[in-house]
Amino acid sequence: MLREVWSGSIEILRAMWITLKHFFRPPVTNQYPDDRVPVYPRFRARHVLKRYENGLERCIGCSLCAAACPTDCILVIAAENTEENRRSPGERYAEVYEINLLRCIFCGYCAEACPTEAIVLEHDFELSTHNRWDAIITQEELLEPHEPDYILIRDDQVWVEPKWGHLTK
Repeated sequence: MLREVWSGSIEILRAMWITLKHFFRPPVTNQYPDDRVPVYPRFRARHVLKRYENGLERCIGCSLCAAACPTDCILVIAAENTEENRRSPGERYAEVYEINLLRCIFCGYCAEACPTEAIVLEHDFELSTHNRWDAIITQEELLEPHEPDYILIRDDQVWVEPKWGHLTK
């Protein structure tokens, strides 16, 4: 029992030391939106539907992204391409493509499942809305080019070796 009290006291002192060490450091605050916010290159946020260079949509309406989604937040309704209405290079295109961001967990499975690399998760994290219905992003919103000026992609060239040697082996 005395050993448990001693080890518990040591742990409390270690935790208090960490708190005290960080107490005198200046706070790290991003002055958003005035300053650009650095994000990591693999950070996943806003969904974007891509187009080919000739303007045709990459999405062929295969619904693999909807099948891979663990939360079932993607709705894809496919239609057949015609000569008068050609929207993608394949036989079909996505007539309706919607993503419910209230259900999305931003896992990236939709982007990994897409055979044409039509859907990607980009770096824009400004997704708040005041209305539940605005959280459903339609195909027109997904197809717009979107490059916000408040995001800075971090360029971390130095790899920091983790302290846990037994976990990296």
